[in-house]
Amino acid sequence: MTVQPSANPDLISSLQTIVGHAHVLTSDAATYRFTHGFRFGAGKVLAVIQPGSLVELWRVAQACVAADKIIIMQAANTGLTGGSTPDGNNYDRDIVLISTLRLDRAHLIGDGKQVVCLPGATLYELESKLAAVGREPHSVIGSSCIGASVLGGVSNNSGGALVQRGPAYTEMAVFGQIGVDGQLRLVNHLGIQLGNDPETVLTKLEAGAFTDADIDWNAGRGHDGNYINHVREIDADTPARFNADPQRWHEAAGCAGKLVVFAVRLDTFPAEKNTSVFYIGSNNTEELEDLRRHVLTGFDTLPIAGEYIHRDAFNIAEKYGKDTFAVIRYFGTEFLPKMFAMKSRSDIFAQKFSFLPDHLSDRLMQAFSHFLPQQLPKRMLEYRDRFEHHLMLKVSAELTEPMQAYLKDFFGKATGEYFECTADEGKRAFLHRFAAAGAAVRYRAVHHKEAEDIVALDVALRRNDRDWFEHLPKEIEDKLIVKLYYGHFLCHVMHQDYVVKKGYDAMEVEHSMLPGLDERGAKYPAEHNVGHLYYAPKEMLDHYQSLDPCNCLNPGIGKATKKRNWVAESV
Repeated sequence: MTVQPSANPDLISSLQTIVGHAHVLTSDAATYRFTHGFRFGAGKVLAVIQPGSLVELWRVAQACVAADKIIIMQAANTGLTGGSTPDGNNYDRDIVLISTLRLDRAHLIGDGKQVVCLPGATLYELESKLAAVGREPHSVIGSSCIGASVLGGVSNNSGGALVQRGPAYTEMAVFGQIGVDGQLRLVNHLGIQLGNDPETVLTKLEAGAFTDADIDWNAGRGHDGNYINHVREIDADTPARFNADPQRWHEAAGCAGKLVVFAVRLDTFPAEKNTSVFYIGSNNTEELEDLRRHVLTGFDTLPIAGEYIHRDAFNIAEKYGKDTFAVIRYFGTEFLPKMFAMKSRSDIFAQKFSFLPDHLSDRLMQAFSHFLPQQLPKRMLEYRDRFEHHLMLKVSAELTEPMQAYLKDFFGKATGEYFECTADEGKRAFLHRFAAAGAAVRYRAVHHKEAEDIVALDVALRRNDRDWFEHLPKEIEDKLIVKLYYGHFLCHVMHQDYVVKKGYDAMEVEHSMLPGLDERGAKYPAEHNVGHLYYAPKEMLDHYQSLDPCNCLNPGIGKATKKRNWVAESV
């Protein structure tokens, strides 16, 4: 049971001294947007702390460890499985949630070929910074549209749309780790000489006060360079990527909040110019699988992205993601974090008045969307009416002509069709695909009388799985209102959202789906990590325990015990 701040005056006073009174939040209203997940997860905290420097973060962590408090690290809070928020109120210690959003610096090194990101740096900000030197970060769209952090992606081995790059990964980081003795220690594996004293290290790191001579250019890998070959192995009986893959765990990479990470060092990539997008429609899943297998093996270079969306998801996104689509199209992704902050504040305000309806902000935004003009190109709408399955291939300039020739030959015999997008059509096609990710949330909010909740799965299918499209048994189908299928098709990673009918337990529905996925040899989650939604396999829990032997950081992840020192819940 969470103790009130009044019962911890010394700690609260100490934290206020470290970061300032304005950045220690204790009321339910002030902490609401931090303690409630983007799609899932909620719970009480003793306080939310917003450090303004890495030294402040270090001192806050020290104070919390000394006071025997649980620490939950949080950046943008855009995760879909509740992995950076509390999970209920059944913890054995008070929780201090540390928001790192004020720590948003990123230092380009090696002429921009690598970057050192502090914990609050967002994908959007990094993308903008790298654009000035003709380079890109590991991920450039999708989560970046809603302000996701770079470090959040690394901590969760998050995937993404870019076929050649694989899950976010690095072997270079600076982090705080709580040992078996309960002491917090700073570990510098960044490959940059910054001194020995923790506060000196962190002061130099934040200021970028280091030279090329201080940098070890062979300190470790800044991304998974083998993935480009791994994904091409189309006859392998295992998925290409999933969170519980030990090959992509290394200290900060895959730590899931079990370390206090101060910075990560990552590779960047040359920005592609003069790219092309091909839009494909088909009513035959085997046809698309044949295409997928050839695209992965028949060319010297891989496409940049290959995104799938089913017609039902297309339709739901068209209606319930229309305002998000329009905001990004007209104002850019930089406006999204502000929009979500305004949404959170309005939800907090509405809770104070019982006469106001639930999900007020979503319902108002949906009403507003009715006045917006059609956002989708005519040719996409025509394909929606004709084809059940839609695939978007984005390719480099050098791959454009070979892909044109291949698609012309392939669809000369196949039943589907394709067209090459104009630049505007290509941007809108991919934006529509990513608007689908939030459409189920909006649908549930608007149809709250008919919808109980959402089941959201992200599934990594076997690379050799030809029967990739899901067919649910009738006893599960009867409990659902809509099913939304979309994903990273070339990697065989599918996002599957289900809106559950009123009166059915969403968790029970989800658990009834999992045996079918197990039979198919699928792995889940594929890229959003276990959070508080999924059971982590033993190997993953052993990994978390090795990083955090006292279970002081983000306990309960993967449905593990929340108790100190990993004591079983039943004890």
